Amino acid sequence: MIRHQPRLRALLSAGITLLLIMGLIASQWLLGDTPQQMQFDARLAPPSLAHWFGTDALGRELWARTLAGLSISFWVGCLAALLSTLIALSLAALAALSRRLDALVSLLIDTLLSVPHLILLMLIAFALGGGTQAVIIAVAATHWPSLARVLRAELLHLRQAPYVRISRALGKSRWFVLHSHLLPHLLPHCLIGALLLFPHAILHEAALTFLGFGLSPSQPAVGVLLAEAMRYLTGGYWWLGVFPGLGLLIMVLCFARLGSNLRRAL
Repeated sequence: MIRHQPRLRALLSAGITLLLIMGLIASQWLLGDTPQQMQFDARLAPPSLAHWFGTDALGRELWARTLAGLSISFWVGCLAALLSTLIALSLAALAALSRRLDALVSLLIDTLLSVPHLILLMLIAFALGGGTQAVIIAVAATHWPSLARVLRAELLHLRQAPYVRISRALGKSRWFVLHSHLLPHLLPHCLIGALLLFPHAILHEAALTFLGFGLSPSQPAVGVLLAEAMRYLTGGYWWLGVFPGLGLLIMVLCFARLGSNLRRAL
């Protein structure tokens, strides 16, 4: 029973995360234009049976805007984590081909890790003009070094395996060894790495948007909701910041726990 506990936890985490994903996808179809509908007679209404999460300064339902914001963060985080994983895998594969490429990749990894993360994110997003594409590119371009270092170390270890040496002794090319023997062993690492990158991606997307370097203020993103809530928190309108922040926290914890449990199970 003890042996199977990590697998059971991974399955439970996967089920909860899958329900969360299905709920976010379904909300995009069911909400329609509800997040943008204004009710000026219900401005800044507190949470109640009529308004589950309360309303904002324009009378828009906060529960609908929170779900819409989490959906945006989910898709942005997915694309950014996927691109970042592909970058890490590509550079790790290049590092396995020759010593010169390995030294170049190591230098690039150390250089990016030495730069303050949030500052680099803001610079890239600002240089690209902001918006959804700029946020995805900025997050993807700054989150790959840690995963690339892990994949590179794993490749360096696998290169000394007996079956790899035998394949080289038989005259197989480096590309063949990399494609047939090394890369298949990295797929579990890439899966876990992408899942662990996802929470960081959506948190940094929300941070960039909150600071004004990310998504457009016209979109009901979580960062936009939190930035708008800062104007009213001192007036006692606590629900404007609590519910969007709590929704983001729950989504981050679900994916972080899923990644941790899968890593233990594998």
